[in-house]
Amino acid sequence: MNGTEPAAGGTAHGAAEEDLGGRLDPTTWTGPIVGVLGGLGPAATSVFLDVLIRATVARSDQEHVDLLVSQHSTTPDRTAGILVPDAPDPGPVIVRDAVMLQRAGVDMLVLPCNTAHHYARQVEAATTIPLLSIVETTARAAVERAGTAPIAVFATEGNIHARVYQEAILAHGGTPLVPDDAVQEDINHIIYGQVKAGVPVDLDLFESCIERVLAQGAGVAVLGCTELSVVYDQRGYRGDARLVDSLTELARITVRQAGKELTEVFR
Repeated sequence: MNGTEPAAGGTAHGAAEEDLGGRLDPTTWTGPIVGVLGGLGPAATSVFLDVLIRATVARSDQEHVDLLVSQHSTTPDRTAGILVPDAPDPGPVIVRDAVMLQRAGVDMLVLPCNTAHHYARQVEAATTIPLLSIVETTARAAVERAGTAPIAVFATEGNIHARVYQEAILAHGGTPLVPDDAVQEDINHIIYGQVKAGVPVDLDLFESCIERVLAQGAGVAVLGCTELSVVYDQRGYRGDARLVDSLTELARITVRQAGKELTEVFR
């Protein structure tokens, strides 16, 4: 066998792939390429991908956004990482996945998990490509929608404790409203006891959470957990003026940053 022949069981195509060093082939991945730090949780990532497709004006497969998705469902729990001192730290795991995607050749990153944005600065410190912020784009949209009224934050306890949305809303000139303990307990149950557990969502309970924060003076409620985005997208809440959905806002900014046009329903 001469030096130009593939090894037994291999192919010339395989050799070419090795020459790329694990990177995406720029002759076929023409970009911009979006790297998705997914699996946090799995259902939310699946909905994000579906929303992204529906939000993109495309007349063929080739006109959609190119994505490289890391569906890393075994990443340690983000809320536990924030609240429980001895819990496994998801930060280094998310950072390694971000570096992996950058090395593969993506042009930007998205993280369809709000609580995980507690670790966003670690990702930004370890990479040199943009991380599109689900939190910043959602906070901006919520402040524009609410005007002078407070903005209720529906999120995990870890997100609330880390003040992820409170600080972003304040930075954009808005007033955050943190739900009382009873509402937060119900939100936790919907997120962990129903969506993440694969159990049917109690829509009456979800509706009750919305009505209670509006009664407390909120102008809108931010769905600051992507498990709640699953409810929003799949259970008839899309377009509800009372809600600002974080996964939808992330899809919008992703389409725009990838140089694509938004479909009418997402403009």
